[in-house]
Amino acid sequence: MDRAETGVDARTRRGTGGMPLAMLLLPALAVTVLLFGGGLALGVLQALGYLPGAGLTRLTGAHFIRVLSDPDFFLSFGITLYVSVVSTLLAAGISVIAALVLDRLAGQYRPVHFIFQLPLTVPHLVIAVAVMFLLAPAGLLARIAVAVGLIQTPAEFPLLVNDRWSVGIILTYVWKEIPFITLMLLAVLRNTGRDLIDVGRTLKASAWQRFRHITLPTLFPALGAASLIVFAYTFGAFEVPYLLGRTHPMTLPVRAYKDYSDIDLMARPEGIATGLLIALVVAAAVVIAQALTRAARRRGIVI
Repeated sequence: MDRAETGVDARTRRGTGGMPLAMLLLPALAVTVLLFGGGLALGVLQALGYLPGAGLTRLTGAHFIRVLSDPDFFLSFGITLYVSVVSTLLAAGISVIAALVLDRLAGQYRPVHFIFQLPLTVPHLVIAVAVMFLLAPAGLLARIAVAVGLIQTPAEFPLLVNDRWSVGIILTYVWKEIPFITLMLLAVLRNTGRDLIDVGRTLKASAWQRFRHITLPTLFPALGAASLIVFAYTFGAFEVPYLLGRTHPMTLPVRAYKDYSDIDLMARPEGIATGLLIALVVAAAVVIAQALTRAARRRGIVI
């Protein structure tokens, strides 16, 4: 009798608990679908040439064709891909080292772990402004170099902002994204990696063997997922390359903004088309990151 009553109560709680939860989530989901889905649908229509304000009402793929046939588009795509890949690789490589060091020091030097998280609270735009004041030809480092006699005038300081190789942009992203990747790797090390490393020590594996055959395979799913998220963000980010990048070739997000905000309304569909192409690349990176995360969880790795 008691078991039957308990089973009924459990089924009742599951049955009545699911519906109120769904009803509570429904308003938030409706707003999200309405705003995101509506904005996406409007963007697709405008990219296809539906702009009644400019006298355009016929849907056409000519704007996508014009964007993809423009040589400057591929220059912008190339510089965007270069910045995203280099920033992600540098941040990922440094994060692996930082995670291993912090995993050893966390118990002894907790303030170090706290200080390491501080960049997460600083917006990218603030870091970009700081990099500009630091690395510009008239910035802090240039003045220090003049003061100590390394160069004669600030103009002799290497161009690291609005430069050909996008050094300022890459440094901004690397400094900002290292804590994000490192914290994800630390979670894996603390929940999974330590036990496996102890097994390796028991089997007399050397430090290099433990790193190569245990640590890296354990970290790889989290590292791959975090790196893809960083890549997706840097590929679609606007404010840092707008402030620190060159005017030509400009990154794709800056190019999309320039076209969309052009006084000529006929350029707006091309700007939106560029934005949708960026969104496709970003969405693909996010989907792959989610797949890596699910695969890691199926293997018992906590991310």
